[in-house]
Amino acid sequence: MVDATHISLAANDRSYFSLLKKDIHQRASEAGLAPTRLAELDIIVAEMTSNLFKYADNGELLFGIVQDQEAPYLELLCIDSGPGIQNPSRMLIDGVSTSNTMGHGLGSIQRLSDTFDIYSQVGWGTILLSRIYLKQVPAKKSAITIRPLVVAKPGETMSGDGLVYKKNKDQIQFLLCDGLGHGPEANKAVNEAAMAFRVCPDNSPTEILRFIHGSIKKTRGMVAALVTYDFKTRLWTSAGIGNIAARWIGPTTNKNHMSYNGIVGHNIPGSMNDQQYSSMEYNQVILCSDGIKTRWELSKYPMIQKCDPAILCAALYKDQARRTDDMSVIIVKLN
Repeated sequence: MVDATHISLAANDRSYFSLLKKDIHQRASEAGLAPTRLAELDIIVAEMTSNLFKYADNGELLFGIVQDQEAPYLELLCIDSGPGIQNPSRMLIDGVSTSNTMGHGLGSIQRLSDTFDIYSQVGWGTILLSRIYLKQVPAKKSAITIRPLVVAKPGETMSGDGLVYKKNKDQIQFLLCDGLGHGPEANKAVNEAAMAFRVCPDNSPTEILRFIHGSIKKTRGMVAALVTYDFKTRLWTSAGIGNIAARWIGPTTNKNHMSYNGIVGHNIPGSMNDQQYSSMEYNQVILCSDGIKTRWELSKYPMIQKCDPAILCAALYKDQARRTDDMSVIIVKLN
């Protein structure tokens, strides 16, 4: 089932921390995380919430169980709007502390995580990433990295946004959908689209969207963006209908993708064309539903491109999320 990839857990009240840790523990256990790793996950959560209590404002944890096709993983993103850290690398050294504690917290999180990253700006806040793989850590880095962050509208039990992708030896195709409205009916439209996408034989994003359009007419409809990357030609090909924002990012330039007006499942243009971009110019694409405000700039986050893409997803969520809507940010990056 296509649904939110992460849940949001407020972490600004110390009396709630034990319940928060128990909730994450239970979800990780149900996902199949080994008992020894569950104990280590408990330590990671305890250290994160302890740091939020000591140093931060407006603490929040995003916890996700991401069903990556090759290596499913658990992900914790710890977000705050505290004073920030002047020298994050130094604070990872055991014994370094700004509050007369033992100074082992960040170092412990790093050691217990399969993937760890940190991003901080003085006066802005800090984001910590901890990723634990459910099975084995991938032996080698994939040619392409997909980092999703999909969070349901507060108060909803399921998301009206969703990501689905499929991959073979020649190409990878990924579809970001935003069902109209919220809740179960929006989620149903997204899942009907996902089923159609998985069986569609076309390679053209435009033709795939047409196929999906004919398959979800009994739902309330959705807006969508579809991108294909061809490993042989090294070309991105894309098409979009509605207000899914797509931005292509390269080492020296970036470009916004223009979508067609319409609603998939109700009315789409009679004439649409694919758009192509060379990976020589653009090595990544960022897709956002309208749960993210459109006016954001990478220049606000100096050096963040050196971090795991999940950190940038969390930064955009922190600063740009409309907290009254389903929200999705998807980053696809060539390695």
